[in-house]
Amino acid sequence: MKVYSTLTRKLEEFVPLEDKKIRIYHCGPTVYWVQHIGNLRAMVWADLIRRSLLYSGYDVKFVRNYTDVGHLTSDEDQGEDKMEKGAKREGLSPKQIADKYIKIFEEDTGSLNILEPDAKPRASQHINQMQEMILTLLAKGYAYITPLAVVYDVSKFTQYNKLNRQKMDLNKPGSGKGQIEDPDKKHFADFNLWVFKKGSHKNALQTWPSPWGEGFPGWHIECSVMAKSLLGETIDIHMGGIEHIAVHHTNEIAQSEAANGKKFANYWLHNEHLNVNDEKMAKSQGTGFTLKEIKDKGFYPLALRYFFLGAHYRSKQNFTWDALKASAEAYKKLKEIVITLRHQEQRSQLSEEKLKKIDEYRFQFSNFISNDFQIPQALAITWEMVKSNIPSTDKLDLLLEFDRVLGLKLNEAEEDVIPQEITELANQRNQARNSKNFLRSDELRKEIEKKGYRVEDTNTGFTLKKI
Repeated sequence: MKVYSTLTRKLEEFVPLEDKKIRIYHCGPTVYWVQHIGNLRAMVWADLIRRSLLYSGYDVKFVRNYTDVGHLTSDEDQGEDKMEKGAKREGLSPKQIADKYIKIFEEDTGSLNILEPDAKPRASQHINQMQEMILTLLAKGYAYITPLAVVYDVSKFTQYNKLNRQKMDLNKPGSGKGQIEDPDKKHFADFNLWVFKKGSHKNALQTWPSPWGEGFPGWHIECSVMAKSLLGETIDIHMGGIEHIAVHHTNEIAQSEAANGKKFANYWLHNEHLNVNDEKMAKSQGTGFTLKEIKDKGFYPLALRYFFLGAHYRSKQNFTWDALKASAEAYKKLKEIVITLRHQEQRSQLSEEKLKKIDEYRFQFSNFISNDFQIPQALAITWEMVKSNIPSTDKLDLLLEFDRVLGLKLNEAEEDVIPQEITELANQRNQARNSKNFLRSDELRKEIEKKGYRVEDTNTGFTLKKI
């Protein structure tokens, strides 16, 4: 098994802390809003990596958190708490906002066939442990207190930039946004461990008592504490988006290693972003699509998962509706192949050549996922295998085996049984079309699609297919 670690910027041989056991921490969502499909791509890819490791024989403990306090609208120490922003927007409490959007998120991850984490902690449930780590950092001289916050002193951690590789003089004070918010910070990169209910946060909705004063935790301390509490002081793999490299993950390393006196994570895996029409996703541009919008367009959620299989996690991927449509068609064809193979149960004689082919396909699939999780290549070899001349039974067995990684629920593929109601609507549409009543024909087509079916015109009439 080889993985590309952001820490070393190279492909490394993967060696777990314990033989065949892996501990993974994945930075989960801040639950103040519905997650767009770019965020969901990150979740699918974490799932693909986890499934690849399970397929390769590892025992994986997987933790993905929920941030429900402390993440400001900037990833640094500025702006409004995102949970408070959501609460004010909807007239709900921060807990009600968290509950609401966690429910939607988990419905989305379920629809995308993402395996449930072994633990999914909320930051607000680990306040005591956060305060304990902050006390340790103060005692060791890695933190100081200003009138507005308990602050981490980056100059005391000499390897502060080992992940983000930024060049800065850690011992030289300088102006920065963080210092504008808190003029008593020693260095512009110093970051908050605990924020007091003062200044711009004097009306904070979520606060707790602490040894230093009432307030709330900084975003970065939360992940350090949850990872330690559930996985230990050193973990095998830490995952997240590339946007976390510069600040969030850099700060996690600094506080974890300073407090624990041990390496925080052996391997850092970061996923690239999803673009839309070759531009950055943006709610303001109407391109921050949600899974609900995908479904409302008539697409099955696993068609989106299939689309995500088409680009490596460290590569940008470009979303277009045409690309999703092509993925939906390919996914549908793969399910049809499963149904066809089930009807071809009789095993033909396995020649040495065919037996060798079966072993070769399994070897290639395993080799791809073991080389920094090359899922696009693994999908390509899956297609090559189903088009080969190996016996149908073996083909089906291999396809369902590979799907343990791909996660497309191919074992649940079923022949479409068209309900009578849909057939009647399609007949009405056909009559309207033949009468050149195209307005009525179009209305009926849309009604059919809302019910999850697609009508396709042919030279002899029409066919109906489940979307």
